[in-house]
Amino acid sequence: MGKKLLLEHVDVPGINTLSVYRQKGGYASVEKALKTMTPEAVVEEVKTSGLRGRGGAGFPTGMKWSFLAKPAGVPRYLVCNADESEPGTFKDRYLMEKIPHLLIEGMITASYALGARTSYIYIRGEYFYVAQILEKAIAEAYEAGLLGKNIFNSGFDHDCYVQVGAGAYICGEETALLESLEGKRGNPRIKPPFPAVAGLYGCPTVVNNVETIAAVVPIVNHGGAAYAAIGVGKSTGTKLISASGHIKKPGVYEIELGVPVEEFIYSDEYCGGIINDRKLKAVVAGGSSVPILPADLILKTAAGEPRLMSYESLADGGFASGTMLGSGGFIVMDETASVVKNLYTFTRFYHHESCGQCSPCREGTGWMEKIMHKILDGDGTMNDIELLWDIQAKIEGKTICPLGDAAAWPVASAIRHFRSEFEEYVRRGHSIKDVKHYYSTKGIPEPAYS
Repeated sequence: MGKKLLLEHVDVPGINTLSVYRQKGGYASVEKALKTMTPEAVVEEVKTSGLRGRGGAGFPTGMKWSFLAKPAGVPRYLVCNADESEPGTFKDRYLMEKIPHLLIEGMITASYALGARTSYIYIRGEYFYVAQILEKAIAEAYEAGLLGKNIFNSGFDHDCYVQVGAGAYICGEETALLESLEGKRGNPRIKPPFPAVAGLYGCPTVVNNVETIAAVVPIVNHGGAAYAAIGVGKSTGTKLISASGHIKKPGVYEIELGVPVEEFIYSDEYCGGIINDRKLKAVVAGGSSVPILPADLILKTAAGEPRLMSYESLADGGFASGTMLGSGGFIVMDETASVVKNLYTFTRFYHHESCGQCSPCREGTGWMEKIMHKILDGDGTMNDIELLWDIQAKIEGKTICPLGDAAAWPVASAIRHFRSEFEEYVRRGHSIKDVKHYYSTKGIPEPAYS
């Protein structure tokens, strides 16, 4: 059984309440930081820990904090990105729903380190019920003197607020989030300047993911070195993984980074293997925005080494034969799955969620959806496959924010690794149309065309 740092007490009855959370050591990191550490010392512990952003980018958190500008007389802000909208990813929701005080404790401790007297939790609109859970936990913290004025008689004041978004995937991008938090349309900003210099209301701001901020609590409690001792290489600590798809035990798992992918899929401790013991076909390892890998490449690297659940191992081989840990949205497809059908779902999502600010993304995502729809309807040609490849290449790296890349990478990897499946759809186009017509007239579900 791997070490649990965030979900250790998740099954304790009443852990969502302040009284039970404090019985289990809750808010010890706040007291320790405020009474025995300087803000700079907290930042150094986070640097020592090797903690990397758990929202998808994997950028070193301590380094990001050290970039925060500190002009005299100008307020600083901490913003929690709880706009968890990546398809296949639901671990932040689970953490906030089950242990809301862990996030709030992390917000206070991190804010102290950053010199931020005000923080915001920006949560996606579809998580409204979770926002209510957070609001209740924040009210408990205020009543207990853990938020507000002079926390633990330290002289440190802090206020924390929850802001509910309107359900836009684009607001998961940190600058679009800040625009939305300011009451504007959620369009990404051109960088530089980066939020660390000019963020919320033009002031220095750090934007971190829910899991990242929660991880600050065990880092301060146990020390950065102890956290760094968990994991493998530059992938330190634990990671929450949202596992779904054709597995026997879907859910949220906290793993020590470095667990072999094969163990994660097949061991009873985690996913428990493939449903009905079918063969593994493909895996989306880090949410819909990362490259899809076939079974042989997700279990082993191109060099034949076991693939590990870590930033470096999953990325080994680049996009030719690797992928990304991303947000930890681990989607498993068995031999009955259609990669083409799944890709159509992804392209439709990214077309719908594009903010439309950049032409390559606005137009390109729409064309990719149309072509995928054409192929699935049985009207595709071999030239359509080439056109898809050409369009994704013209989107990648040519937009203000990474949504364009997120839309392009699944398309590129699906064609790269499963081109024969696309070609089979094209070859069987007319028969697929006939089957569709037959089943529609009978009023019964159509089969998977894989």
